[in-house]
Amino acid sequence: QVQLVESGGGLVQAGGSLRLSCAASGRTFSSYRMGWFRQAPGKEREFVASISVSGMTTYYADFVKGRFTISRDNAKNMVYLRMNSLKPEDAAVYYCAAATKISSSANEYEYWGQGTQVTVSS
Repeated sequence: QVQLVESGGGLVQAGGSLRLSCAASGRTFSSYRMGWFRQAPGKEREFVASISVSGMTTYYADFVKGRFTISRDNAKNMVYLRMNSLKPEDAAVYYCAAATKISSSANEYEYWGQGTQVTVSS
């Protein structure tokens, strides 16, 4: 089992940056592919980024390519999402999730954190 706790959300002006962190507990963290998803009010949860076990392979949604970077530190059981050039439309609750295979589908992820709110002012 893996327990996930996100942090780092907050209020930022458009064009600003935030780094989200996801702390994982459980000895098997390094065997899970990790992903970030987000959900804005009235919208479905959507894929943002994912990273392989080794960290060598990453995938991004088109709307964040070039602005967001996912990374992980298996020694610290941490996953990060660096978000630059934030836009008002990036505002959402961001969730960290763990899966046994790398995927952009939320259905493939077995474990989820509680989410962290990101608000972007224009």
